[in-house]
Formats: sequence, structure tokens, C-alpha cells
Amino acid sequence: MRSTVATYANVHDELRKIYARTPDAKALGYKAGDFSYNTGRLRCPACDGTGTISLDVQFLPDVEIPCPECRGSRYARKAEQIKRTNKAGNGYSLPEIMAMDVKHALTACEDLGTVSKRLQVLEELGLGYLTLGEETPSLSGGEAQRLKLASEMGRQQAESVFVFDEPTIGLHPLDVRTLLTVFDGLVEYGATVLVIEHDLDVISNGDYVIDMGPGGGISGGCIVAAGTPDEIAANPRSITGKYLKKYLK
Repeated sequence: MRSTVATYANVHDELRKIYARTPDAKALGYKAGDFSYNTGRLRCPACDGTGTISLDVQFLPDVEIPCPECRGSRYARKAEQIKRTNKAGNGYSLPEIMAMDVKHALTACEDLGTVSKRLQVLEELGLGYLTLGEETPSLSGGEAQRLKLASEMGRQQAESVFVFDEPTIGLHPLDVRTLLTVFDGLVEYGATVLVIEHDLDVISNGDYVIDMGPGGGISGGCIVAAGTPDEIAANPRSITGKYLKKYLK
């Protein structure tokens, strides 16, 4: 799988262009396309830029292991010789940047306006712990939804509808508050945001709530209550309202 956090967040293409403009790259004749681990000359020749190799184990399914040549970086060793020095005077290769988590990459790329701005959105969405080179299929559902959300931030969203399924799973309460701010931003840009959620912080901040129940599984599937959070909290038929009432006090 070729999709990574950096490619999905529209950071990798920008970094490839930046590294192609470095003195090291120019001296060696490398262009932006050479930094692609899909087709570029700097991709690892052993794993063909996938970062892994498949072992054929007799009588068992094939086993995927990190490529011993590039150690999972997807790049040939000569890519590590091409460095970019940031404003703080620290030099990093593109493989080194891709191995960093978002939080540390923000520091390494703080002088790169577009890259820094996109990484900052990931940090604000509670994804600062993800590495830029991490494969997107390995992410949880909530992480994948927030990563997709990051790529939509700052765009006009007139007539757009976003549906999120439990996006707060695994988030610290402070990160949930940040996520709510992001939802507000989407609405301000003209979007409609629908959230399937159990988190009371999210429910209490909704403009309109549809409470499904009365139980789970075969005991659910009915609309128990609908309205503003205050109306749900005042509805004696709603179990959610019972807890929401305490939360809103």
C-alpha cells in the first residue's frame, strides 16, 4: 500500500518539490519526481518503494517484514545524503522527515509555510503522534476520519455534507474540544456536519440531536427523541437525555 499520512495530508508532494530545490539535489541532478517512492529514482530498489518485503513461508501465509535494505523508509540510501537545512540550522533528509511523527516534523519544517500549516492542522486534530510515513490502512476508523478532515480544512464547503462515525474514539477530552472547533469551522464554511456519537461533549454541542434507541442491537432502531440538546435532556423517554441533563448542569 502506497498511501501514507504525508501523501493523504498533501504534505509529501510539497516536500518532494522542496528537496528537489536543495543544493545537494541540484548537484546530483535530482528532480521532484525522483523523490517519489512510487516511481522515483530514489526509491528503494530492494522493495521497490513499498518499505516491506514478503517472505514465502512454506505451508503458511506469506509474511510481510520491513525491508532490510531501507529499514522501512522506502528510500534508497543515497536519498539520505540529500539534506535540507532549516532556519534553526539543522539538516534533515526526506527519509528522516518521513520517519518523524507530526509533532517533531512541525519543528523540523517550521520554516516551510505550506507544509507547516498542513502539519499544524493534523496536530490540532489530535494526530500529532502519527508518523508521516505511516500507512493509512493501519489507522483506526477515527484516525482515518480525522486525517480526511484535515485535507478538507480551509476550503469552501457550500452544499457539502460530512458524516463522521465515532470520530472521538481514542481522543483525550481536550482533543475532543479541538475537534468540535474544527466542526464549527466546517459549518462556517457552509458545510453540513452529521456526527454519529456517544460522547456527551459532542452531543451537548450539537445544533440538533436524534436519539436512537431505546436500547442497542435488536432493542434499538427507533427514534426516541429529537431536538436541541436541552430538549433531549428534558425528555423523560430518553436514556441519553438522563445523562445529558446531568452533563449540562
